[in-house]
Amino acid sequence: MDQKITGRAYVLGANIDTDQIIPAEHLVYSLSDPEESRNYGRFALSGVPPALAGLPEGHIPFTEGDRWRSSFNIIVAGNNFGCGSSREHAPFALQKAGVRAVIAPSYARIFYRNAVDGGFVIPYESEEDLSDLIATGDQLELDTAANRLYNSTQGKSHALRPLGDVGPIIAAGGLFAYARQQGMIAT
Repeated sequence: MDQKITGRAYVLGANIDTDQIIPAEHLVYSLSDPEESRNYGRFALSGVPPALAGLPEGHIPFTEGDRWRSSFNIIVAGNNFGCGSSREHAPFALQKAGVRAVIAPSYARIFYRNAVDGGFVIPYESEEDLSDLIATGDQLELDTAANRLYNSTQGKSHALRPLGDVGPIIAAGGLFAYARQQGMIAT
């Protein structure tokens, strides 16, 4: 896991569910086929209504046109991010779109576990709800060693809760990679 992640923020409201992260009609693509799996990135967050993204009508979507990589790589959201079904595809879709981290005050347990177990995205918990303090497009720097988020656009810094025991799992690339690294399962 990189010590510092820089990029543009994409801000979402509270209770963003897994069907908004990757709508069910887009679950037909192969996860293992590199070309087909790009569609998960292409349709990531396509189910989020513009009002929940804090964007006016005519906003810049998370991914544009037929692109599968987003120009936003850090998501800042409200409480209960990833609620809904136990869709493992949700953190995978965000990773395919180029998201490196999600920062929210709280997560649905299953999304958090899927994000960590697969090593897809870093699910950081913020000390406060930052979705009202950060704007979509703000330039951010996430310092994983210091557990801080610095908003270069606004010149403000925010504390994040330490990753704790999940940090090494995410750094290894997921639960199975971590288990192999630690000699818990055969390589």
